[in-house]
Amino acid sequence: MDRQKVKISVRNLVEFILRSGDIDNRIAAQDKDAMQMGAKLHRKIQKRMGVSYHPEVTLRRVVEFDTFDIQVEGRADGIIEEERICIDEIKGVFKDLERMEEPVPVHLAQAKCYACIYAREKELTEIDVQMTYCNMETEDIRRFRESYKADELEEWFMDLMHRYEKWARFQIEWREERNASVKQVEFPYDYRKGQRELVSSVYRTILRKKKLFIQAPTGTGKTLATVFPAVKAVGEGLGEKIFYLTAKTITRTAAAGAFNTLKEQGLKYKVITLTAKEKICFCDKAECNPEYCSYAKGHFDRVNDAVYELITGQDAVTRSVLEEQAEKWQVCPFELGLDTAIWMDAVICDYNYVFDPNAHLKRFFGEGVKGDYLFLIDEAHNLVERGREMYSASLCKEEILRVKRQVKHIDVRLTKCLEECNRQLLELKRNCDGVTVLDSVMHVYLKLLSLMAEMERFLEDYKQFAEREDVLKLYFEVRMFITVYEKLDENYLIYAELAKDGEFFLRLFCVNPAVNLKEYIEKGNSTILFSATLLPIQYYKELLSTEKDDYAVYAETVFEESQSRLLLGTDVSTRYTMRGETMYRRYAEYLYEMASAKEGNYMSFFPSYHFLEQVYDAFVELVDRKQSTSEGREAYNVGQIECLVQAPYMSEEAREIFLEGFEEEREGSLMGFCVMGGVFSEGIDLAKERLIGAVIVGTGLPQVCLERELLKNYFDARGQNGFDYAYVYPGMNKVQQSAGRVIRTEEDRGVILLLDERFREARYRNTFPREWKGIQYCNIHNVRDQIQSFWSGSSVK
Repeated sequence: MDRQKVKISVRNLVEFILRSGDIDNRIAAQDKDAMQMGAKLHRKIQKRMGVSYHPEVTLRRVVEFDTFDIQVEGRADGIIEEERICIDEIKGVFKDLERMEEPVPVHLAQAKCYACIYAREKELTEIDVQMTYCNMETEDIRRFRESYKADELEEWFMDLMHRYEKWARFQIEWREERNASVKQVEFPYDYRKGQRELVSSVYRTILRKKKLFIQAPTGTGKTLATVFPAVKAVGEGLGEKIFYLTAKTITRTAAAGAFNTLKEQGLKYKVITLTAKEKICFCDKAECNPEYCSYAKGHFDRVNDAVYELITGQDAVTRSVLEEQAEKWQVCPFELGLDTAIWMDAVICDYNYVFDPNAHLKRFFGEGVKGDYLFLIDEAHNLVERGREMYSASLCKEEILRVKRQVKHIDVRLTKCLEECNRQLLELKRNCDGVTVLDSVMHVYLKLLSLMAEMERFLEDYKQFAEREDVLKLYFEVRMFITVYEKLDENYLIYAELAKDGEFFLRLFCVNPAVNLKEYIEKGNSTILFSATLLPIQYYKELLSTEKDDYAVYAETVFEESQSRLLLGTDVSTRYTMRGETMYRRYAEYLYEMASAKEGNYMSFFPSYHFLEQVYDAFVELVDRKQSTSEGREAYNVGQIECLVQAPYMSEEAREIFLEGFEEEREGSLMGFCVMGGVFSEGIDLAKERLIGAVIVGTGLPQVCLERELLKNYFDARGQNGFDYAYVYPGMNKVQQSAGRVIRTEEDRGVILLLDERFREARYRNTFPREWKGIQYCNIHNVRDQIQSFWSGSSVK
């Protein structure tokens, strides 16, 4: 029987076992050697080193324990074969090399591991270790070299391994227990219509290490239909860790529920739900340094013990569990969550933990890291815009000028560098007439490299500087600009913008995020992307994947056609040329007719807050007028109509109060006024009588703006219909999401009212899901009859 084996990289081993001290965000240096330019610099240095220098040498060692093995592996940047063999470890940094008195301990430990492995392999008695630090801006080099006895390195290395032994043993024993439990688990319910086929499609995709796009209408049980086969695949060795990625908190709750349902059958599975730093932080402000936060002080001295206790005692790690453990051990709850995730079988989290170059989990997705991950991407329609945001960058000239004024009496070098950057942007500003698309900004990029080095030095020297937060903010923006600049390809646009308030921006705009997403998706085995609104599928495949042979399925709806009625009002329009008091009143009349046809709870969705407010005012006036006359009361025989209105920037508490309004018992009707694409248009469940109708006002097209027009022109230039890509498809996705609030379960019944004559046009009809094939036309004069006939079960000719 093969012995069980745990694999770990040299870098992960030393960073995990040897870390100590405080969390301190005042120190700007963060994994610079993992940046793309660091890799370029590595190659440049390696080429200069002559024939005795062997670059990128893979080293591996298996250490045997009683019942299992630990395999440690990595790549030495260089091995120098001279009179005495030397291991060379290269690190790119921005700091002033003259101020470095010794190597960074964790960097040296990494090199010593390579030296130990190589010395044992070649039976050497002595070996040298060289740390090569290179300033990424100046390309200056500083080296530290030291000799080690092989037996001393061996003793040091084996101490590391013994400290890691309990973690490896936990992995081996838990994996056996987990996989044995997976074999016993069956799908927990009777399959809904089409659900068995969906489960099979997911499993086959994982088996073949491919991607699958799923258009899964509400009610298909897509969460469980993706989680179940993924868990089964892990049990059969087709993956090791599931990442369930979402854009909304409420969906993360549903995902955790799916795992809990399987656990009721005896599944042993460790699941963690990650919470954003701002939400889980114990302090008023997420200021991560030992002077401000007591949990940051000595965090790394205690966190490994906190993690080990947690993973050996808990299978479901929620926010409250993390908070309780962090309090007990006096460590940062956010960082505790990230470290605990390493040992979990499933991680439920936001997209950015995988895809965002600033926020991704470097433990899983850093440079050179790859794993047997299975990605389940829920609400995948959101990933297009989120991807564009994550891979775009922007610089504001006025912000650079503001920081320059703050530091000019304190630091001459940084001031000079900021002034040079400001001068470059000023030149671009003078040549910008509103918006200018640029071919290259290489000169700005090169100057930013210098600025980044100076800012890093400044942040390390002036930790008590009053406006330090402004400098740090600009530092991160510069770093992001540099990171994105090095990703530039045909999927980007570079443009300068002179805003109406006079501020000048230089932007790197990611038009198609597919290539950038691929960089992280390829770190796993298989990816399943699913949503209730993933139409047209080709649009999403093009913007979320670079492959031409991805799978796609359209899951059958489980709902009967008789459960809902879809009506299209043909005598209203949201076109700008048609807007005015008369049209707003017409929309208000439609809302009144719906709320009057049957007492119940309704939601109406609008293209903007301004449109919402205009119709709301007209609606309130109409309700007052109708209900103050006997004619109105007799004609409609309806009680009071109450209203709830979504406000911009609602707090979580305000959102909960809004939704609680749909839980209350009342006589009469309730009309909720919401915006399309907002917090109430997707991800909420108001089943049965809590919501019996939705009104969708307009086609949901994004407002005409600079970036939308740039998108349109970009796709037009490539022979595609730019208007559809920039406006129609994103807009109709919002329409479908809003309509999807009505029928959530097999017991639901309701009416969906689309109000805009443009819905009759082919470009919009072509995006309709199959379930909308029974759409009927109406106008303000017959809509109430149409709605009442649905509720009475009769038909209207």
